[in-house]
Amino acid sequence: MSVHTDREFTLRSARPGEFAAIGCLMVQVYSQLDGFPKESEQPNYYKMLENIGELTTNPEIELLVASTTSDEIAGAVLFISDMQYYGSGGSAIQEKNASGFRLLAVDTARRGMGIGKLLTNECIRKARERNALQLIIHSTKAMQTAWKMYEHMGFRRSEDLDFMQGELPVYGFRLDL
Repeated sequence: MSVHTDREFTLRSARPGEFAAIGCLMVQVYSQLDGFPKESEQPNYYKMLENIGELTTNPEIELLVASTTSDEIAGAVLFISDMQYYGSGGSAIQEKNASGFRLLAVDTARRGMGIGKLLTNECIRKARERNALQLIIHSTKAMQTAWKMYEHMGFRRSEDLDFMQGELPVYGFRLDL
């Protein structure tokens, strides 16, 4: 398990004992997004968020956390080293020589501290370490604040990766590595 530290946060693999807390964080963050489906509209999606740690049984999937110096979870993201395990709709799972990340969430009390960017940069580093040619992500209109960050980091919209999740349009982005 690699650990990277910045002044305030440590980036590392989540520990199994943290999975439930990370699942709660994911549900809290996603349920509060304006325009994002509620749990009653997409119960299976929220069940997946709540049980996010279960996805790490696949060795190609890693749940990364940004933790404080007192070991509190400030944010988390799911890194997928090979897109065939990405688990989304659309054509993304057919991408070759690519990694991806999904389900980036930052504790609402810690927004604006650069945690999302730290987690994204760690995913970029991991993808490069695996010699991936690109990093793929998806987002929704409810997450447009993050779009600006992604675009500033070099991601570009990739309409060929777009898909519908029920009634929800999901938008693809790529970063060439």
